[in-house]
Amino acid sequence: MTKEQAQARIKELTEIIEQHNYNYYVLNQPVISDYEFDRLLEELISLEKLYPEFISSYSPSQRVGGQVTNEFLAVSHRYPMLSLGNTYSEGEIKDFDNRVRKILGEEPEYVCELKYDGVAISLLYEKGLLVRAVTRGDGTRGDDVTLNVKTIRSIPLRLRGNYPEVFEIRGEIYMPRFSFERLNQEREEIGEAPFANPRNAAAGSLKLQDSTEVARRGLDCFLYYLMTDSLPFDNHYDTLIAARSWGFRISDYMARCRNLNEVFAFIHEWEKTRLELPFDIDGVVIKVNHYKHQEILGFTAKSPRWAIAYKYKPESVSTRLLRITYQVGRTGAITPVAELDPVFLSGTTVKRASLHNADIIKSLDIHEGDFVFVEKGGEIIPKITGVDYTRRQPDAQPIVFITHCPECKTPLQRTPGEAAYYCTNDSQCPPQIKGRLEHFISRKAMNIESLGEGKIELLYDYGLVRKVSDFYHLTFDKLIGLQKTYPATDHTPARTVSFREKTVENILKGIEQSRQVPFPRVLYALGIRYVGETVAAKLAKHYLSIENLLMASFEELVMVDEIGEKIAESIIQTLHRPDMLEIIEELKAAGVQLAMEPEKTQNLSHTFMGKLIVVSGDFGTPQRRKEIEELVVAHGGKLASSVSAKTSFIVAGDNMGPSKREKALQLGIPILTEEQFLLLLNPS
Repeated sequence: MTKEQAQARIKELTEIIEQHNYNYYVLNQPVISDYEFDRLLEELISLEKLYPEFISSYSPSQRVGGQVTNEFLAVSHRYPMLSLGNTYSEGEIKDFDNRVRKILGEEPEYVCELKYDGVAISLLYEKGLLVRAVTRGDGTRGDDVTLNVKTIRSIPLRLRGNYPEVFEIRGEIYMPRFSFERLNQEREEIGEAPFANPRNAAAGSLKLQDSTEVARRGLDCFLYYLMTDSLPFDNHYDTLIAARSWGFRISDYMARCRNLNEVFAFIHEWEKTRLELPFDIDGVVIKVNHYKHQEILGFTAKSPRWAIAYKYKPESVSTRLLRITYQVGRTGAITPVAELDPVFLSGTTVKRASLHNADIIKSLDIHEGDFVFVEKGGEIIPKITGVDYTRRQPDAQPIVFITHCPECKTPLQRTPGEAAYYCTNDSQCPPQIKGRLEHFISRKAMNIESLGEGKIELLYDYGLVRKVSDFYHLTFDKLIGLQKTYPATDHTPARTVSFREKTVENILKGIEQSRQVPFPRVLYALGIRYVGETVAAKLAKHYLSIENLLMASFEELVMVDEIGEKIAESIIQTLHRPDMLEIIEELKAAGVQLAMEPEKTQNLSHTFMGKLIVVSGDFGTPQRRKEIEELVVAHGGKLASSVSAKTSFIVAGDNMGPSKREKALQLGIPILTEEQFLLLLNPS
């Protein structure tokens, strides 16, 4: 392929992928499968790697992440980001309407929109391209999170149609419930504390340093207000409809209301149906529609006088705490669970609610036999929000967190700075062993689907599987005819698990296929605490084999991108345990993939071979920084995100991180400008 052909194909792929993004996120009418979309994106990324000079700032490849932001620069808002006045009272909505009509001297038209429970964002577009994304901050200044926002596929990087030359559009970045549940499950699997709600998860995700991880989080965005000197229409509703045609995700859940009765009809409708939405809302926003009316009504110091938010009261019920039970996870983390008198809440009967850790029990001051208030986080997950002290018995005793594992009676330990208590008997504690076995066969790990549905427990009870390498010692004769009936518990019905001929054949076939699972997923499957999918992939790519990883020192591990001290310590402690070394040898003997081939790269030269280089600061555009990083790799160098004694030199742009600069000066590491860096490549 010639350069001209590559440039043309990159342009064509960019337009095709943009159209499919628009079909999926704005029109909600996808016309190709996820697999076909991924193939197009992979082709684009591979071409851009071969021809980096043709990468544009609005390329769809920017959405997969890959850049690291060490500092989020504070940016002043051109228009202040004000908050809305809130109310839980319909009477106050009537008062708001009376004030508006009195000032205007006529009947206003309103627009009702859902109040999304997320993080406010302001997007700046110039000549149809996304230039900057800034959080609300204090309303006057916010953080520049452009690199992370680019990973959100519903936010267009380049617009279509007849849009203003320069404008800001504001909206809410949120985490869908599906993404939230998946994220918390992953966090609990690696021993991290779960997020309390999707709003906190979205806010935390936006401030992650690694944009690749942000892309994995599954954030989404609705846009709901346009600000420019040249608005396309004289009213808010029609302007939003126009913005949808430019490529923005404008909610379908809004209505033009001619009077207050229609406003209340919208509020009441969504109070009943909000549980059916795939994301959280906490109310309805009512805005005066026409801009001339908004201008007359004006602003207070904190909020616009032409808008108000009606917030739904979360449904809360009181029920008796029967007892607290304690669950042991595969990492040994102990999770307290409140067992409750069954109570009907938001459409379902609630019997249990996670209390997460000892600190939450203490902060709620829960006593034995208390009546507790229960709500549903995001209207889905039951949570205890408080105690009804008026109904507490005089002799009620405070709940004291257990000191020993409920399963194996090992004394619990708590690492300073962490919320959870842990059972350290990982080699003999049954729930930990079964948890590791289940993690090993899970879809994102070894993907042995035929071992699901209670079969792990049966294999464990018969003593056939105690460690993950035991799966590869199973035979037809060992499995055929196994059967056990498990009695009903408070949470599961009675069931019988049996291994008939077809079941055994499927199990052995699944185990055989797992031998071909690539090394990054095998590393994740080993269940090292704090090593999730992303970290496992980075480690596998960096070290290429389990042998190389075993030889890595603590100091070498923390030099790997995104590997902090806590992760490095966990890797060394886990992999060098005698039982884990035995597992690794048995997996190796079974033919499991414990190594991978290095990615083939076309080095332009060996100028930086053996050098560890840090790129830090602002180089005018994020794309330019990425180009410098790619030049380092293309000429044989390795990138690092932190400065150490092994750093060869730093390429510094404007606003280089002060901690990096200070450490470089202490260690005597050269700090080069972009021009000096380029001279190393072209000395003449």
